[in-house]
Amino acid sequence: MTSLFRPCAVVPTRNHHRELPGIVSALRARNLPVFIIDDGSDDATQRALSQLHAPGEAVHVVRRDGTPGKGAAVCKGFRLASAEGFTHVAQIDADGQHDLAALPRLLDLAASYPEALICGRPIFDDSVPRARALGRWITNLCVWFETLSFRIPDAMCGFRVYPTAPVAKLLEDCDVGRRMDFDTDILVRLFWQGVPVVDLPVCVRYPEGNTSNFDMLKDNWCITRMHTRLMVSMLWRLPGILRHRPVHLTTTSHWSTLSERGASLGLWFAAGVCRMLGRRGALVILSPVVLFFYLTGSRQRRASREFLTRAFIARGERAAPSWGDGYRHFLSFAACIIDTFAAWAGQMASERLQPEDAGELCRLTGDAGGALLIVSHVGSAHVARALLDRKSRERLSVLVHTRNAQRLNNVLGRFNPEATINLLQVTEVGPASAILLRERIEHGGWIAVAGDRTPVSGDRRVVSAKFLGDDAQFAEGPIVLASLLGCPVYLLFCLRKRGRYHLIIERFADRIELDRRDRKAQIQLWVERYARALERYAVAEPFQWFNFFPFWAR
Repeated sequence: MTSLFRPCAVVPTRNHHRELPGIVSALRARNLPVFIIDDGSDDATQRALSQLHAPGEAVHVVRRDGTPGKGAAVCKGFRLASAEGFTHVAQIDADGQHDLAALPRLLDLAASYPEALICGRPIFDDSVPRARALGRWITNLCVWFETLSFRIPDAMCGFRVYPTAPVAKLLEDCDVGRRMDFDTDILVRLFWQGVPVVDLPVCVRYPEGNTSNFDMLKDNWCITRMHTRLMVSMLWRLPGILRHRPVHLTTTSHWSTLSERGASLGLWFAAGVCRMLGRRGALVILSPVVLFFYLTGSRQRRASREFLTRAFIARGERAAPSWGDGYRHFLSFAACIIDTFAAWAGQMASERLQPEDAGELCRLTGDAGGALLIVSHVGSAHVARALLDRKSRERLSVLVHTRNAQRLNNVLGRFNPEATINLLQVTEVGPASAILLRERIEHGGWIAVAGDRTPVSGDRRVVSAKFLGDDAQFAEGPIVLASLLGCPVYLLFCLRKRGRYHLIIERFADRIELDRRDRKAQIQLWVERYARALERYAVAEPFQWFNFFPFWAR
């Protein structure tokens, strides 16, 4: 951290002290001076806070009399930080909801973009109350209108880093919310002043037994008044707000950190529509929703256009993809999601997977031994699994990445509990998981793993291979796993053609053996072979390529 980046932390609390020692320890581990602002806590919390007060170790507990509210407490911390000359303030809630493993990344982004407000974008688990999730979604809709922008994915997360100077100016010029309306109010007003916003995914949980300071009557009234005030003010000050539009900052993200916007609520909505109206009805209802995400999802739209451009060239088509082609690409993905719900709900019971090579399928199913199936994001492996016969489905275990697969699997489980059976949530294959997989293979099981996603560990264990005219990174994991399991390897694709899903099973290798003396070169050859096969099917069905992230990012 340079002398131009001198951050501290402000932690507002009222009757929350159980998680504070861990929070303070994490903040001090990053050399952050800490201001704990006690917003009128009870005696038990005051006693606990007194144990944390250590000015010699840069931990200051400041008490406010009465209960003016969270916003007033944070503003008190801002003024203390400004008086001490800190350039940035990290706001951390005291209830322990936020995953502090994201703290280093939060501070790194603030150091890289010192003029920006770095704002947590919550990734919720199943502990989030439905009422909270709905209220959050309504607030975010209001914020999109108030800012005339979709750049703020979440306006209520209390896990942020503020640049001190624009906040100090804002607090001099106007009054911001003093209660639970504060987080949204200050974010919108800073955006109006031209402060860029960079979001960071952070896992959020609601600890069991955790008490909330949210007053349903008072705070909902404050939030309603705040949105009314902001909307009227936005219309009144529109020319000035438009003149001070902040620059659009982007950060390069690994695919595993990208969260689908509105994913949880959107999946439940899509699932409900599918259940009530069936596949065709759901597609009609969801078409304008897909259009909204197409117009606002600039990152995904650029990734779609780049892929379609390369695919069209490979097909010998000179015309660049049109606006309509991009929308069709997004709509195809929505149709795939709907088909997944419909298949698990039994609404596609009359459909059967059409094998393109019945002999190869018989070879796979007739072999009593196990096999490794390398799947991809071309077509839908989810639909294939749902439409397989019960015996084949029981043999199949799927390796999934927990954070990105959890939401969809939770929803699918409500349609059909079988959807969550044999899902192995593995981030990286270690010795213990390798033994488990080997046992399943020895008992005649099939293991499915995606071959077209780089590992969660980032640039480690990847291989560059030519794909659609340029180098792209592929995980070496599936090849290494195949060598460990010592079983036949197949490629599996499930593509929708002429209104039906076609199952493609392609023998990739009888067995993959890697010689230690030339291991890297051999992995390179196998990955290049997989990339050529993937390209063949991606070019054949370009609108069924569902990797909406920069595949050729460097």
